[in-house]
This record gives sequence, structure tokens and C-alpha cells, in this order.
Amino acid sequence: MSKEDELLSEEFQHTTHLSKKHHMAIPWQDFFTNDNFTPAAEANLVERAAIVGRIGLMMLSYGTGAWRVRDSMNIVARRLNMTCSVDIGLVSLEYTCMDAHHSYTQALALPSTGVNTTKLSNMERFINDFDERGDRMTIGEIHGHLERIAHSKGNYTPIQVALASAMACSAFVFLLGGGPVEMLCSFIGAGLGNYIRRKMGDRHITLFAGIAVSVAVACLSYLACLTLLQMGFHVSSRHEAGYIGAMLFIIPGFPFITSGLDLSKLDMRSGLERLAYSLVIVVVATVVGWAVAMVVHLRPENFPSLALSPLVYMLLRLPASFCGVFGFSIMFNSTPKMAALAGVIGAVANTTRLELVDLTGVPAGVAAFVGATIAGLLAWVVKRNVRHPQISITVPSIVIMIPGLYLYRAMYNIGLTSISVGALWVTKAIMIIIFLPLGLITARILTDSKWRHNG
Repeated sequence: MSKEDELLSEEFQHTTHLSKKHHMAIPWQDFFTNDNFTPAAEANLVERAAIVGRIGLMMLSYGTGAWRVRDSMNIVARRLNMTCSVDIGLVSLEYTCMDAHHSYTQALALPSTGVNTTKLSNMERFINDFDERGDRMTIGEIHGHLERIAHSKGNYTPIQVALASAMACSAFVFLLGGGPVEMLCSFIGAGLGNYIRRKMGDRHITLFAGIAVSVAVACLSYLACLTLLQMGFHVSSRHEAGYIGAMLFIIPGFPFITSGLDLSKLDMRSGLERLAYSLVIVVVATVVGWAVAMVVHLRPENFPSLALSPLVYMLLRLPASFCGVFGFSIMFNSTPKMAALAGVIGAVANTTRLELVDLTGVPAGVAAFVGATIAGLLAWVVKRNVRHPQISITVPSIVIMIPGLYLYRAMYNIGLTSISVGALWVTKAIMIIIFLPLGLITARILTDSKWRHNG
């Protein structure tokens, strides 16, 4: 075989390993030599920059905000004797690494986005270890660690995630004013809906289809469960109002909150893209829910009042808030310990918020600000004693405060061309959504010296 034929053969073998996906997988192995002897700090610029880019992209893929992605990339770059400048979006980042003589620029992108707090926690531990001894780690050792984190399996099966969402939405419905009937039907509807969503996600079905099908299944399952209760126990049809609770697992809590955090740090691209992503999910979910409601004649009326004293209501809100936050945390792949910590914080913060509204009559937005601030301060106390990312505890603890009911009622009334009523619900929702990240930002400013400064 001639030299030219050998080169063509090698080129063909290389191209056969290229990704066939629409969003082509990045062949990280092409950026480094698997050297387990040479320290990473002595590698060439391309190899060092590839480490920085891969770590940033992994952090981004697990749901954390732009500030933390940039901070992680900076830590790694400093250890490898480089300067890093990065522009971060929702599913992409462009960065340049510079040393004393050269610069290297890359643009990297993800096929989709999501939240995985366990992988995020593992990445933060790796970053902390890298900050201590990263310059002595080899290229092969670093990418070996990253491979193990990237390919680690989820903590829970689809059925376990479905049960977690069922518990969370059932607790959510109680906190909104629902009773045992609404809680039971929401448990069934949310469980089946999120099970379908998880299975479609595992098969990489596109975002819109996953949202539409899972919301439709949740609403119809709620109706089927309520119909069976009416046939067997003569339950009132007024309980149909709880069907909204069955679809609350779709609330994009992480991107909603991190969008506000990013905007506060002037990461405008990331903040606006996360906000747009959140709004897309809300619009698709509420439109599908509205369409199902129109077909099967469901109405989002007020819940029948519960004959509970204020003291009993408060005491029940504590475990309900814990269960809601715990369930949402499991949906984010938090470990049981991490989910329990978030649940305790959420129980205190959310109950305080609700009691402020009931007992003092303060506006819901102000109460949300107080609740989010409490959650942020408690998370800071916990983080000092437990090595978990603060965002993995704070965001799940306040997701339960996002007014999914208000957003749905707004879309429902706008769909009926009741624009004034829809605008009222939109305004109520926006005020709460604005104040939630403001509360977390306040807590971060008070407790985190790095967050307080722009430099």
C-alpha cells in the first residue's frame, strides 16, 4: 500500500468515528493525549484549553447558572497558567484561553438542557480538588474523572421519579388550598404524567412533544381518577379544580430562578435565554392544559374551603412544604440527603411565606421575597457544614413558591378572551416570580463576598 493510500485509510477510519447526531457529540479524545505522566500544567495550550471548555460545558449541562460556570472555568484556567474569557448562554458557550504567547478560542454547544444536582455536586467537588492540586494532575487523570462524572447513571428509576413528582404535586395542591380528593387525583395524574415525560426524555424526544403529551396525560388521568371517585363515592364535581395541580411538575423552576441570578450579575445572554426557555415551557404547558380543559369541560375554579383552624393549617403546611420540596429535589436527581436538606429549608421558608400572607396581609410578592431570603440564608448555613452546591439546595427549596396556578389561570382566561382577568393573574404571577430571585440575590450578597463584587 502506498503512503497516499495509508493516509486516506487513516482519514477514513477517523471519519467513521464522527458523530451521526444532529448535534454532533464532541470527540474530546481528539484534544488530548492520554498521558498519565506529564502534569496538565505542562501540556500544550490546546489540551489545557480543552479541559477548561469541557468543564464549563459540563457545569452548564447540569443546570447551574452562568456565574458558577465562569467561576469554575476560571479556577481551572488559573491552575493551568491561563487567562480565560467566556460568554455563556443557555446551551452554548464561547471562550478564549490565553497564556503568555498564544490564545485559543472555541465555541461549544449542548443538544439540550436539564438539571442534575448530583452531577453538579460531583463537579463542584472535583473543582475544589482541582483548585488544590490540579496543576499536578495529568491530562489522562483529569479526563478520566470527567468521564466518570459524565457517564454516571441517575439515582432513580422512572417509577421513582414519577412517585416523587406525584408526592410533590399532591403536597403542592394542599398548599394551594386543595383537600384530600384533589391531592389523591393530583398524585395519580402527576405520577403518570411525569412518568411519560421521563420515558420520552430518555428516548430524546423533542421538548415540545414531551411537555404536550405529559401534560395531557396528567390532566386526563386526574379527570379519570375523579370520575371513578364520583361513581364510587359520589364525590362533588367541584373537586375538578385540582386538575391544575396534576401538571405542576412541568414548572421550570431551575431556569426561572437562575435567569434572575444571571441577570443580577449582568450575564444578560444567559439570563435572557433562560427566561425565554422558561416561558416557552410555561406557554406550551398552559396551552395544552387549556386545550384539554376545553375538550373535557374542566374549569380552574377555587378549591372548596377546608374546615381547618389557622394553627392546624400552619402545622400541616410544614410537612406539606417538606414533601413538595423533597419531591422536586428528587426530580432534579438530588441524593436523598441533599433532598432532605432542601426539604427542611423549604418547609421553614415556604410556611413563613404563606403565614405572612394569611396573618399579616402583606402582598404575595413581598412574602415571596422574605421566604426566598430565608431559604438563601439557611442554605448558606447548611453549605458551611455540608459539601453540597448552594444552588442545589436553594433553588429546589423555593421552586414550590413559583405560582404555577396563577400562570395557568392567566392562560386559561386569555384563551377565553377574558383579557382583563388573564392580565390580573399574569400580574400576580410576575410579581412573585420577580421577588423570588431577588430574595436569593439578597441572601447571596449578605453571605458571599465573591458574589458581592463585580470584579
